[in-house]
Amino acid sequence: MTGRRIRNQSVFKFAPFSQKQRKLLNWWTKESPVKDYDGIIADGAIRSGKTVAMSLSFVMWAMTNYSSENFIMAGKTIGSFERNVLNVLLRMLPSRGYRADYRRGDKLLTIIKGHRVNFFYIFGGRDESSQDLVQGLTAAGLFLDEVALMPQSFVNQATGRCSVAGSKFFFNCNPDGPYHWVKTEWIDKSWGKLGREEAEEKERKAREKDEASGLKKLLYLHFTMDDNLSLTEEIKRRYRSQYSGVFYLRYILGEWRMAEGVVYDMFDEEKHVKPISEFADQLVDGDRYVSIDYGTQNPTAMLLWCKGRKNVWYCCREYYYSGRDEKRQKTDGEYADDLTEWLEGTKVKGIIVDPSAASFIAELRKRKYHVIKADNDVLDGIRLVQERLIQRKIIIAASCKSLIKEFYSYVWDEKAGEKGIDQPIKKSDHALDALRYFIYTKTYKLAKIKDKDSSPFN
Repeated sequence: MTGRRIRNQSVFKFAPFSQKQRKLLNWWTKESPVKDYDGIIADGAIRSGKTVAMSLSFVMWAMTNYSSENFIMAGKTIGSFERNVLNVLLRMLPSRGYRADYRRGDKLLTIIKGHRVNFFYIFGGRDESSQDLVQGLTAAGLFLDEVALMPQSFVNQATGRCSVAGSKFFFNCNPDGPYHWVKTEWIDKSWGKLGREEAEEKERKAREKDEASGLKKLLYLHFTMDDNLSLTEEIKRRYRSQYSGVFYLRYILGEWRMAEGVVYDMFDEEKHVKPISEFADQLVDGDRYVSIDYGTQNPTAMLLWCKGRKNVWYCCREYYYSGRDEKRQKTDGEYADDLTEWLEGTKVKGIIVDPSAASFIAELRKRKYHVIKADNDVLDGIRLVQERLIQRKIIIAASCKSLIKEFYSYVWDEKAGEKGIDQPIKKSDHALDALRYFIYTKTYKLAKIKDKDSSPFN
């Protein structure tokens, strides 16, 4: 095997488990009335304790019932799984008498207790191609963290790999839209959602009609932050203050709600827009960046960012050019010339650019600009921009008219929402895309946040 080996780290300090967490930990045990279910699915609020309890439950179930078997564990990406699940799990296992060895290069976690040894393969379920990664593997069980962020094809392929007798599924997620396939195909059809007697009656009637009921023999648990006894009231209040609109309903109340209306409904000109004359005594000298959304048929937008005190970022200047409105499209060279002229000699540490603008990026690099390809994860980027707006960590100069105007016309696509897809309408979003590139790439991705909840969306 290759790759860096990561063994057990510092011992995890357990807080008392809540009643809901204990159900998650014990549902598969011999005394449980639902031990014969095929799996469990837990949804609900962020920081509600479902991931910690589920990952430990999955390992305990596997090590109690099997030896020398393969298991699948996955998150949206391998990196997010390592940060949000594996690092904590490796600290919990020693207290339960397990020895663990994670070989990062092989993405293989080996766990040993007594004479039992099992192998847990780590995967990322980011896109449709991810289903190819699990093909050919025979598994005795499956744990999917943040299953609602994964494509349905990956989940179908992974569940199809669990052909060992007695295999079970362990799923958790934060809520998404009410038409998301996890909600309609798994939660709404789970025995735990319906109640055992109702599910059995529906199945009996389906058999009598020689039809498939479509129900899944899964236990369903819904979590709130009150189910995590390690959270103080102050911490819960802090999390509640970080979200608004649909993401408050999903991440704090744990509801499956459709994204509709204005995307940045927390934007308030009185709070987020100031005259440039008020910036001077707030800025940290020398910490400046430019973010660019590059368009050919669509407008090109550039924003100049200056860091202020208390980690507030000030959008000090904008450039906005629409070839369609002006009846003339500019070349890469002309846009690069405009950038130089627009900066007026201002020194910047980097230019964050839409990663699809390959030729423009090449032109900028030819001119010795330090170019950083933007992370273009739309939904995570939107959520982080919303959080920064709520925290008042973004201040916009009143002269940035195009950017301010877009805040009022950038809306969720309701037709896509009815298909279970969260996406904004691609209209009047060019300056906002440039803003999102900067906030997500610079203030989160490049900052390499090292907090115990390293993703702000788990």
